[in-house]
Amino acid sequence: MTQTQGSAVTETSFELFGRLENTGHEQVVFCQDKASGLKALIAIHNTVLGPGLGGTRMWKYSTEAEALNDVLRLSRGMTYKASIAGLNLGGAKAVIIGDANHQKSEALMRKFGRFVENLNGKYITAEDVGTTTRDMEYVNMETDHVVGLPEAMGGGGDPSPVTAYGVYMGIKASAKQAWGNDSLSGKTVAVQGIGKVGMHLLEHLHKEGAKMIVSDINTDNLKHAAATFGATVVNGDEIFDQNAEIFAPCALGAVLNSKNIERLKCQIIAGAANNQLEDETVHGDMVRSKGMIYAPDFVINAGGLINVYSEYTGYVRELAMAQTENIYHTILNIYKRASERNINNQLAAIELAEKRIHDMMLVKSTY
Repeated sequence: MTQTQGSAVTETSFELFGRLENTGHEQVVFCQDKASGLKALIAIHNTVLGPGLGGTRMWKYSTEAEALNDVLRLSRGMTYKASIAGLNLGGAKAVIIGDANHQKSEALMRKFGRFVENLNGKYITAEDVGTTTRDMEYVNMETDHVVGLPEAMGGGGDPSPVTAYGVYMGIKASAKQAWGNDSLSGKTVAVQGIGKVGMHLLEHLHKEGAKMIVSDINTDNLKHAAATFGATVVNGDEIFDQNAEIFAPCALGAVLNSKNIERLKCQIIAGAANNQLEDETVHGDMVRSKGMIYAPDFVINAGGLINVYSEYTGYVRELAMAQTENIYHTILNIYKRASERNINNQLAAIELAEKRIHDMMLVKSTY
């Protein structure tokens, strides 16, 4: 990295602003506190529809550049997720760099809450991978700009059951598109990642009589899935080689790349993970050319966002579930648009999300 003499502006700074210009981000905040060990990034992508809402992920990133790339991708996805779900929210996300099992503390989470507070409501946080409702209680001690709080505090509690229900609705809609019938009885679903969302998804699939193949890095989760739901366990990326009609990626992103797509034998890809396509155009087209139906990630996994958004109007779980059920019809509308426009499903979903944002810009152009 080079730096101009007497100036704090570096080539890396110019590269960062170039990236933000390309992705359309409004703001990126770098947060550091040596006393608590906090190193975090908050990315606010778009606030046309409302304040940016998105969870805080704590992950042991190998580099700071990897963390930045993740938060930029995730925050952009939140913009589209909120828009296509019909919510008056913008898109944002935060990542804390560190091992959630060993480095997380009350002090760290409360200090993070102070950074959120300093954004004056432009960013609203919630739990995500590596954080919990308890962590959000700590954040709430420093700011009111947090959702996903325990039900005892007037919040919606853990959003993962609602996220899983939305994924289940999206899988059923995809089955309807593929086979003219949305029944999953007797269908085989390969689920990659059975954390909180993935495990709730297994409950829905099991009740409908689907067969399940699972993989996860957590051996206890695998044992539970096998004992409780009769799921077949496979190791690591062997999940891509299974003879299953449906593949449900529910772990981390970018799993749909050139190598893995070639290995898949499924007819439907529909899961809870964010940013599943390594490249939205290249790999979205690749999935389409192989005759697979892909449920856009930010549409099918919007249940959690719907759940935390409903806290603003007075939380009622039944209403959140009812709105999440609409994912079924939204998915089918996207498939119809993709067919009419002769484009892949991800791009069709982005078009719909961006159209709503554009329309609301026109509404807000006058006082």
